Amino acid sequence: MNSILIQAIDWFFQLLNILILIRVLLSWFPISPNNPFLTLLYQLTEPILGPIRYLLEKSIFGGKGMMLDFSPLIAMLVLQAIRSMLIFLVASLVF
Repeated sequence: MNSILIQAIDWFFQLLNILILIRVLLSWFPISPNNPFLTLLYQLTEPILGPIRYLLEKSIFGGKGMMLDFSPLIAMLVLQAIRSMLIFLVASLVF
């Protein structure tokens, strides 16, 4: 049971990271924003990227003049940290 839960947590966070990576890669191509796949991708990733982007804009590193969006990189790092903590907690609760 424990290993199944750990595996599910791992898959979930891997899926989120893959979706963010796909969004970053697709942002380099001229794709219509009305594309259903792109719309779904934005709906799944924007709740993660939006708050991070907002915090970056309010920080000393952000602002209107920022040319690069670092929110996907920061989101992937934060997701990795949350994944590691959750797996540690689940593993320590059972053993």
